[in-house]
Amino acid sequence: MRILKSISGLIGALLVVMGGIWILQGLNLAWGPLARSFMQNDRQWAAYGAMLAIAGFGLIFWAYRKPRKG
Repeated sequence: MRILKSISGLIGALLVVMGGIWILQGLNLAWGPLARSFMQNDRQWAAYGAMLAIAGFGLIFWAYRKPRKG
């Protein structure tokens, strides 16, 4: 179970990073190679990124919460 939670935490962190990139691209705030994308300046992708980041934070919270006693 410990390995599953560690992997879930890692996947959650990746989802948060990916969601952040989508938000930056959707709001036209990305720079460098990230600024050359079909998602650039499309608010729909910013919304998708926000949902993905929230899901990632939820997964991280689930992976690292302490189990209940009792």
